[in-house]
This record gives sequence, structure tokens and C-alpha cells, in this order.
Amino acid sequence: MKKLFKNPWFKLATNLYAIIGLFFVFWMIFLDSNSLLIYFNLEQKLAELERQKSTLEESIALDKKTLNQLSDSIEMERYARERYLMKRKNEDVYLIEYVDSIKKEN
Repeated sequence: MKKLFKNPWFKLATNLYAIIGLFFVFWMIFLDSNSLLIYFNLEQKLAELERQKSTLEESIALDKKTLNQLSDSIEMERYARERYLMKRKNEDVYLIEYVDSIKKEN
């Protein structure tokens, strides 16, 4: 029995400060409202939102460029003709589709 009391692991396991310290570490990692698991989850969400932000900023820059081009009436007419297939009066528009550009239904 004396050997058990002299064992360093037994002394550590029965030390009140060690037990309280281990409980505190366990609490902070798993149970606290600001736990390490929640922290990593929030970091992942933050990284995803930053990627989404950069994508949206690129989209905004492209839209601003398009708006600047559309301030000219000639460019606006070209955009409307290409994008929305608009035409002038007494004008016919023919769409030419190549075989490799037609989507096939499977």
C-alpha cells in the first residue's frame, strides 16, 4: 500500500489542484459557450464568408464596368441586341446555332 502512495501518478491523480485544473481545461475545451470547438466552427464560417465576399466584390466590379459601358447609347443598343435579342422596326433577326453549341437531352 505504501508503494501506491509513493507512485507519482497517484500523487498527481489525488492532487486537488491537478483535478481542478483538468476540470477547467475540459470545461474550456468542450462545455463553455466560447469553447474551442465552437471557435473552430466559427473560423470555418468566417473563412467561407470571406470567400463569398471576394466573389461578390468581383461580381460588383464586373457590374460596375457593364454599367459604365451602358452609359453610352450605342453600347446600350449593342447590349440589348446581343443579350435580349431586341431589334429595330422592319428588321429581322436570325439566330444561327452550330451543331456543337446545341445542348442535347439525354
